Amino acid sequence: MNQLIDIKKIFLNLISFREPTKTEPFILKETQREVELNEEEKPQKKEEPPKKKSEGVLTKLASSKSDKPEEKEKDKKSDISGKLSENLKFIKNKFSVPNNGDIVIREFDIIVKEKAIPAFMVFIDGMVDRKVVNSDILQPLMMLSSLDIKSQAKDIAEYIKGNILPHNQIKEVSEHQDVVDDVNFGGCGIYIEGLSVAFTADVKGWQARGVERPNTELVIRGPQEGFNESLRGNTSLVRKRLKDENLIVENIQIGRRSKTPCSILYIKDIANDSLVKEVRRRLKKIKVDHILDTGELEQFIEDNPFLPTPQVLATERPDRVSAMLAEGRVAIIMSGSPFVIVVPITNHDLVHAAEDNYLRFPYANLLRIVRIGAVLMSLLLPGLYLAITDFHHEMIPTDLLLAVASARERVPFPAIIEVLIMEVSFELIREAGIRIPGPIGPTLGIIGALILGQAAVAANIVSPILIIIVAVTGIGSFAIPNFSAGFAFRVLRFAFILLAVSAGFLGITTGIFLLALWFVSAKSFGVPYISPFAPRTSGSFVENILKAPIWKQEKRPDYMNTKKDKMQPKYSRAWDRSNNNSEDEGEEE
Repeated sequence: MNQLIDIKKIFLNLISFREPTKTEPFILKETQREVELNEEEKPQKKEEPPKKKSEGVLTKLASSKSDKPEEKEKDKKSDISGKLSENLKFIKNKFSVPNNGDIVIREFDIIVKEKAIPAFMVFIDGMVDRKVVNSDILQPLMMLSSLDIKSQAKDIAEYIKGNILPHNQIKEVSEHQDVVDDVNFGGCGIYIEGLSVAFTADVKGWQARGVERPNTELVIRGPQEGFNESLRGNTSLVRKRLKDENLIVENIQIGRRSKTPCSILYIKDIANDSLVKEVRRRLKKIKVDHILDTGELEQFIEDNPFLPTPQVLATERPDRVSAMLAEGRVAIIMSGSPFVIVVPITNHDLVHAAEDNYLRFPYANLLRIVRIGAVLMSLLLPGLYLAITDFHHEMIPTDLLLAVASARERVPFPAIIEVLIMEVSFELIREAGIRIPGPIGPTLGIIGALILGQAAVAANIVSPILIIIVAVTGIGSFAIPNFSAGFAFRVLRFAFILLAVSAGFLGITTGIFLLALWFVSAKSFGVPYISPFAPRTSGSFVENILKAPIWKQEKRPDYMNTKKDKMQPKYSRAWDRSNNNSEDEGEEE
């Protein structure tokens, strides 16, 4: 019955007209500069006179009871009990102890004036540094608490946090869930008898991969460092390069169950405020239980999920992220992923490589022209071959036409079947070469392609010229710097093959027209996808396709609508006497 109702609704939706709901997509617009206060006013506290020698401070604080209404209100908001046994029972139940074999609960006593105050600590074995736990947590609590320490602390929690625990990252929390979250992320939780608060300490010590060379974005000239799976290690790699006090690293958690830590990076006096706000909004609006990698995150935050080409840039190079942050973009780093997402991007960013910044502009321009040609060959070459051989014989010289016809004379299949056989075979060989571990993969790819191609020609299944077409097409797809863009052009290639076999050049032209319309209507975080070509913005078209000399790159991209447009003065080579200008020499942003 429900299926009949659904079919009826679908039929009514098809034959009836409904006015679409008006939605306003996010558009990155230029905003006015706002004066930001770097220092916040803080209420000055009255200085209390120093106290004399305080023997047994911890004992007095533990035995004293506070009657202040502020502390009573704080205790009411806390779900941590003052009884240690109740807290211990809750933690054991929360972490399924003793079923969980890697959960460690260490019970101990804080000895003060021959009086023992019970306490316990909880952490996950394998995720913490045991030396830090022993030297910075257990040893001070069990030994330093008996020393005669002068302190002006008003309660026991403040005394322990300020005088006994020397660890550099101690937090005082009032909810069990905060303790559980920190323990799951490599911290430890500390509960003490009589306190309605707990302490958490950052004692991460899990095994992590060191800083290595990037695997997918190799360069000959340039930095050889790549991101790893450590969140703080990745943010430090970016800070090491920028060294800008205006670089902001905002922390945010994604996933209701996984609570994966992420960081949003931007330069606050360059990046557009509305762009940062939109990135923050999209990340906070992700409702999912678990999210483990930026490959999944990309699919949650992209504007158009059905656009074939990527709308964010995933890179594992800190130098490339730093350069894009300096242009006013925003980066997203996720714990556990060696790839960093940068937004927004345009279509020409997909054919730019990290090495372009370190090469002189004639060399970089030559490589970019080669890449653009590789994109066109990867996308259109098989379709053009089919259109010419099936519909437009007059487009090729007579001698070449006779050579192609004689090569296909013994092939029993139509040209479309021939092309599909070779394209599918090439994709199978490429996938098998990636999945086979070790050095066997490249060997299989090379030898497998040679053997299969030669055998196919000898068996008169395909023509020799088609082997050349498919090989050049595959090499062109390998020359695309962006891995996701290479996938997109591989998928679109099959669409152009079908259009070419159905209508020849007319089908290919129609496909290019529809693809151009799709790209024109697309946006990446409010930035038109084919900027600055449509809509037209200030700056030359050539500067986005080719690379200008580095001393001529004076302005940031106009479509980013940054707070500061200029990256350098007009005459950045101040040493050059021919460009010496007294006004520009002292120019500052």
